[in-house]
Amino acid sequence: MTPRPTARTLLALAGASIASLVLAACSGGPSGTDDPSEAPGAPEALSHVHGLGVNPADHRVYIATHDGLYTVAEGEKPKLVGDSRDDFMGFAVTGENTFVASGHGAPGSERPGNVGLIESKDAGRTWTSRSLSGEADFHSLDSAKGTLYGYEGGRIRVSEDLQNWDDRATLEALDIAVSPTGDTLLATTAEGVMTSTDGGRTFGKGSGQVQALVSWPSERALFGIDPSGKLSSSADGGKTWKEPTIVPGGQPQALTAVNADHILAATMTGVYESRDGGRTFTELAPLAS
Repeated sequence: MTPRPTARTLLALAGASIASLVLAACSGGPSGTDDPSEAPGAPEALSHVHGLGVNPADHRVYIATHDGLYTVAEGEKPKLVGDSRDDFMGFAVTGENTFVASGHGAPGSERPGNVGLIESKDAGRTWTSRSLSGEADFHSLDSAKGTLYGYEGGRIRVSEDLQNWDDRATLEALDIAVSPTGDTLLATTAEGVMTSTDGGRTFGKGSGQVQALVSWPSERALFGIDPSGKLSSSADGGKTWKEPTIVPGGQPQALTAVNADHILAATMTGVYESRDGGRTFTELAPLAS
């Protein structure tokens, strides 16, 4: 398995190659539950968040973690979705009740160490293997215009049908984001945010401003969070950045901007939500230290 850098290692992005980061160890079924709020077994506090998303079908917030997929609402405890305790690494919402993910099968499960690309059509209750089972561990996934972009094994991989993959540029990155129009791909590196205008086949030089994670919900609303938890926004695809605020909790673990106003971020202390473009944040769930 190829482990993902923990949030504690993100600070190294500012002054060292991503290849030199200290890597965290990764440990390591269907459910008939119709409502994720009925799923048992959620902990008091989550840990190791790898992905965030909102289901457009019901606007629930989903949290992909080291030990399962959870849903959470303000004032409520996180609830396990289905009964899978798999380690969800890459995670993305691609449509109503439709998610894609990657990572590692839970100990004792029937899933392989690297699950490849899996897809859920029932909001995470059950998952189906789509491709690369036993082979791939995507650490970042994003989609636009029906095309899925992934970062796996130090390379950009692209698929239009979730089964066949085109391997493109090789680079040391932590996260990727594709523009809503699908014509530009960004990658966060130790040299700054790198840009590709040919679908990830080649990348230009880094912008110089280091971002750990990026999310691009609309053409003029790109968001990035740096290794210290400082959230920035860009209206020109990452050429220039404006810094709205610092997300509580410092070093980031995950970032998803649903639109220009609605932003989700996980840091060392919790999962936070903003409804005003990142100016203020409310805690949705604490994270175990």
